Order: sequence, then structure tokens, then C-alpha cells
Amino acid sequence: MLAKRIIPCLDVKDGRTVKGINFEQLRDAGDPVELGKLYSDQGADELVFLDITATKEKRKTLAALADRVAHHLNIPFTIGGGIGSIEDVDILLDHGADKVSVNSSVVRKPELIDQLAREFGSQCIVVAIDARQVLDEWIVHVAGGTIPTDKELFSWALEAQERGAGEILFTSMNHDGTKNGFAISALKRMCSALSIPVIASGGAGSIEHFYDVFQEAGADAGLAASIFHFQEISILELKDDLRQRGITIR
Repeated sequence: MLAKRIIPCLDVKDGRTVKGINFEQLRDAGDPVELGKLYSDQGADELVFLDITATKEKRKTLAALADRVAHHLNIPFTIGGGIGSIEDVDILLDHGADKVSVNSSVVRKPELIDQLAREFGSQCIVVAIDARQVLDEWIVHVAGGTIPTDKELFSWALEAQERGAGEILFTSMNHDGTKNGFAISALKRMCSALSIPVIASGGAGSIEHFYDVFQEAGADAGLAASIFHFQEISILELKDDLRQRGITIR
């Protein structure tokens, strides 16, 4: 069994880390590079930096952010936001990113996943999926969660895998920022259906939630933001507790 990963996520807007609830009510959480360095020192396995308004505002993720992060950190990091071409990915990897996260662009043009996987290798390509549960169906959203699409979560995740995605980063919009726990049922279904790693995002509020997402859902990594940003749980404490409860953790 692969060791489970703990991944702090830094949502970036206008050069600052922000965090909200259900993708709204954003509040400032600090400098993304300073926070990233702190989490690296505390034992985070990886980091994810997402420019959450890049697509919505028709901007590109700043290569300068990747450059700053690469010069201050020694753990792998993923960067995403507004990535829509081979050229975009090439720039970010050249500036030090280990992986890129693609979302809106590949929903609009799924074959971009195939192109990126061929050019850079699947290990570099994380397909992020933001989805909201409406009655019994999970609807994929784009543009920072602001626009619903005609895609359904599980079929889209399977298609992304078949096209060459190396990982799926699934954020439940219903759970995001609530601290009431991950979308366990949906994650369990996704992890059972896919052969590539699944990163669980949205809803982490306690150590118990991480235990549940690993033990019950079978997620490969647990991603969280506000509980780390506002020092509600330390990464060291989280990892120690999970190890004591039999979870294989890095």
C-alpha cells in the first residue's frame, strides 16, 4: 500500500492566500510562499497552489509564483489556475513546479489531457474536479466553481484517467470550508472506480476526518486549507495521530 499524503492547499488571489466557505466569503490567510515554507518545515508531503481566479478573470497563473516557491521549498508542489496549453505547462515546470493542476480548460477541451500527458508524462498532470451534489447527482463546475457544466463527476473522473491524468484532485463544493468532514461516500465510489491516486479535498475539520477519508474512502491523499492556515491542527500532530491508529503515512 502506498503511504498516504498530507497536502496543504493554498488558494491564491491577488498574490495572497485566501480561504472561504463553499467557494465564497474569502478571507486573507497570509503570504503563500511563507505559509508554504512553514508547512514544508512542519512535515507536509506536498503542497498545492491554486490561483483561484485565474480562469474566471482570464489571467494566467503567474510563473513568478512558481519561481518563488521553488526557491524556498524542498518538497514537491503543484500549481494551477488558468492553465490552458502545452506552453503554459512548459513555463510552470521550467520555473520549478513538479506538477500542474488543470480544471476548466480540460473540461472545455478534454483532449488537452492527452496532449499534456504525451508531452510531459502523466506524473505531472493533476486533473482537478470541483463538483457540487445536486439531489442525487454530482455536477462538475468550472471557473472557480462559478459555472455548472453538463459533466457528471464520476464519468468525468474516469474519462480523465483514460486520457492520461496522473492524479485526480476532487473538491466537494458542498463540503468546502465547512469543516464537517470529507465527502466520504463520493470519494469511496471514486477511489474504487479509478486506478490512479485520488486527492480528497473539501471539508477537513479534524484529525478524525483525515482518518475517515483514508480508512473508509481509501483516498491516497488528504488536502486541507483553513485548518492549517489558522493553526487549528498541526501537520506533525495529525501525522503522529494517524500513525498511531495504523494509517501508513509518509
